[in-house]
Amino acid sequence: MSRTPLWAGLGGLGAVAAVAARDLTQRTHAIRRNYPVVGNLRYALERVGPELRQYIVTSNDEERPFSRDQRSWVYASSKLENNYTGFGTDNDVERGESYVIIKHRTFSDVAPSSALAHGAKGEHDDLVRLPAAKVIGRPRGRRHAFRPESVVNVSGMSFGSLSGPAIQALNHGVALAGAYQNTGEGGLSDHHRQGGDLMFQVGTAYFGCRDEHGRFDIERLVELCASAPVRAVEIKLSQGAKPGLGGMLPAAKITPEISQIRGIPLGQDCASPSRHTAFTDVDSMLDVVEQIAERTGLPVGIKSAVGDLVFWEQLAEAMVDRQRGVDFVTVDGGEGGTGAAPLIFTDSVALPFRLGFARVYATFARAGLADDVTFIGAGKLGLPDNAMVAMAMGCDVLHVAREAMLSIGCIQAQKCHTDHCPTGVATQSPWLAHGLDPQLKAVRLASYLNTLRRDLLKVSEAVGVWHPGLVDADDIELVSEARTGVPLREIYGYEHGWGSLGPDLTDEVVDLMRGLVEPEERRPQDVPTS
Repeated sequence: MSRTPLWAGLGGLGAVAAVAARDLTQRTHAIRRNYPVVGNLRYALERVGPELRQYIVTSNDEERPFSRDQRSWVYASSKLENNYTGFGTDNDVERGESYVIIKHRTFSDVAPSSALAHGAKGEHDDLVRLPAAKVIGRPRGRRHAFRPESVVNVSGMSFGSLSGPAIQALNHGVALAGAYQNTGEGGLSDHHRQGGDLMFQVGTAYFGCRDEHGRFDIERLVELCASAPVRAVEIKLSQGAKPGLGGMLPAAKITPEISQIRGIPLGQDCASPSRHTAFTDVDSMLDVVEQIAERTGLPVGIKSAVGDLVFWEQLAEAMVDRQRGVDFVTVDGGEGGTGAAPLIFTDSVALPFRLGFARVYATFARAGLADDVTFIGAGKLGLPDNAMVAMAMGCDVLHVAREAMLSIGCIQAQKCHTDHCPTGVATQSPWLAHGLDPQLKAVRLASYLNTLRRDLLKVSEAVGVWHPGLVDADDIELVSEARTGVPLREIYGYEHGWGSLGPDLTDEVVDLMRGLVEPEERRPQDVPTS
């Protein structure tokens, strides 16, 4: 009997063992580390996927919630690969609805991206400096008012929903990029302490700042904020993924670490109520806002999806005398998706971002408060076109969540609610989470944020302004079937000047951007590459 088949079989097993060893020891790809050998099939299919889908399945622009083109742009940006496209747009311009068109200007002496997006060496990966146009908390005289160094920051995603390595990657990444991370409502963990600035979120269950009975405890909040680089406090009223709905953390998912961070007992289901107990109306909410601001010195704001407008009208009315008020408002679109929820809430509760934000902004603008409040947008705004629309409508800062997840390895498996995320991002499984290397993924998040800022600067230059916050509702049109185009101002009923900064703020941000391109100031640090 020939020994050739035996040696061939042994050789094959040896090759498989070598591939398995390589996959288990490498740290770049969580899929391969968690699923050695077979995980390579994913990348093989990905390489031939476009050809297969072109004839058999879907186009590059059909998948949801993020299309293949959108995911590919985030992946390429996070890896500092070529994120350009060739042979024209995949978008169905001829028959599509609400197609975004940004109107460039032929002549302009504004050229911010050449100085700010390339730095002294003119390299692709230099740190892009794009601060927010407004100083959060300054209009109300908060002791620790601050101007965010980045207009794009990481939105609220809790430890518990995301794994410890994922939270570490996000926090270290924002430190590299000069941005900040919102903690989400799950409390402030050691994973959040990797050098990045924080916005601490206070949810309805008051995780991290609750007493033994689950009630809000201002003393614990003050102590917590003093123990970490917390720059602002955000009171979450609701979120786009599950507006008006509480949450349930089953006992099986409550580890000793989560128990300690959230201040909840082991072995018991933990329910988050749908509404706050520390206040019951706008008046009592503003009392809590001012109490937190006074005790911590930090700017304090609210986050909410948009439904009934009565709350917003009452809030603006209460703030007109400027005696009490929120420093910022985070508007989350109903298309937000980082929280697991019943399908009816995911699909049909709360307005989409553009509709909801337009109505909230208009409420404050009519009250003369638009320049006194920093407007933060959330809900699929981590893509350049959506980001520019949001800023043209009046957003000053953008919070990105799912796009940040994609940048650190998420593949849109849509298993966030099962605890079986294959890339280790949205899971508490030690086995799955170990595949995510926080150091490498932090660099990818930083590269993604940097690339998005660079693109926003480039588009601002095309429009002829110094900063994306100076793009207004007349600079963008939504085109329908390549026949008609309607400016955002007309679509959303904006009056003249809405969506724009006031004259004083405009002069301030232009001076700020001009100052950043002076030779002595143009010394950005390189964002490390993997």
